Amino acid sequence: MKRNYYLVGLIVLIFFVISFLTNIIGPLVPQIIEDFDLSLTLVAILPFAFFIAYGVMSIPSGILIERFEEKKVMIAAFLVAFSGALLFALFPQYLVAVVSLFLIGSGMAMLQVAINPLLRVSGGEENFAFNSVMAQLFFGLASFISPLVYSYLVLNIGTEDMGALLSLLTNIVPESLPWVSLYWLFAFVCLVMVVVIGVSNFPEVEKKEDELIGAFETHLELLKNKKVILFFFGIFAYVGAEQGVANWISEFLSTYHGYDPQTTGASVVSWFWGMMTAGTMLGLFLLKIMDSKKVLILFTSAVLISLTLSLFGSGEVALIAFPAIGFFIAVMWPIIFSLALNSVAEHHGTFSGILVTGIAGGAIVPLIVGSLGDLFGLRIGMLFLYISFGYILSIGFWAKPLISNKTIEFGSKE
Repeated sequence: MKRNYYLVGLIVLIFFVISFLTNIIGPLVPQIIEDFDLSLTLVAILPFAFFIAYGVMSIPSGILIERFEEKKVMIAAFLVAFSGALLFALFPQYLVAVVSLFLIGSGMAMLQVAINPLLRVSGGEENFAFNSVMAQLFFGLASFISPLVYSYLVLNIGTEDMGALLSLLTNIVPESLPWVSLYWLFAFVCLVMVVVIGVSNFPEVEKKEDELIGAFETHLELLKNKKVILFFFGIFAYVGAEQGVANWISEFLSTYHGYDPQTTGASVVSWFWGMMTAGTMLGLFLLKIMDSKKVLILFTSAVLISLTLSLFGSGEVALIAFPAIGFFIAVMWPIIFSLALNSVAEHHGTFSGILVTGIAGGAIVPLIVGSLGDLFGLRIGMLFLYISFGYILSIGFWAKPLISNKTIEFGSKE
């Protein structure tokens, strides 16, 4: 079909919004602990509620799309996320926050499942890889911006130089909880996206045979495959490690080095995501000249070094080493995902659904870190991340894809 540039742009915008709503939890952690008087375990329940929604909703979302098509599911997704954001904005309490984040996470899971096949159709199959990378870059940009928006709101609400927006938020946000303004902003963004998607024309998505979500028997067949389970845990370990770092950066810097969570902490989290965008660019270049398994081993080794410097270095070193982790983890998701799909000969749609379910690792690993942190201190709790990154490192050694990534051949072979 003819390329639909408007729809490609809309999907990229949706990636931006997903990231903006997803990756703000980390900068909020120290403030939530202080305002709701929570232990590290209780605060870790919040990202748990968000990411466990991926485990619950990913496969059902694929089934919903098969029945109702992408546009309706995407509108429903933003309405679910809107209801979650509005719920907490109106009733800013801990238990409400748990329910709110589960609803927002459910909406984001529905969107993740819907937009990838839509991007392939609207942008053309031959441009799918390029458009996917472009979407990933905007995803990283939103993650960079959202902590800065948080800092701006909490530092300027209630001051003398407020504009109309901040004045409005000041009137509806509890004076002692200025960060709740973010959830009013989330609710507004979701509502705008419902309108934008509602008035947009969507093409009919004709999925290839191996992109279809298979029957229950197909899932069972794949789950009996050792490679499927191993790569599922690869995605589980990656998202768990990513969120296990991002969610605890600000609290770690506050606890061990005395940095202000609303300024320095939020800024470092922002740079963590910003450096991930930069790492994506380097990763794209290296994947053209190196085998993807070697790139994974190289970057994961660099992550382990950066994590060690972050946890045991000085405050000044930690300010640099935490964003460095973001730079080096940038290649992990696409490499693990591509190695996984290239390791099986069929049922790629069903396999993708199983892999996306592994995003639930973002629920489990931060919770384990928080629980260990309550018992032994956050630094000891974050040592658990070595297990997750160690598993990712192992993939570079045991993965045996049927198809390897195409690289540029330098020089001629006689």
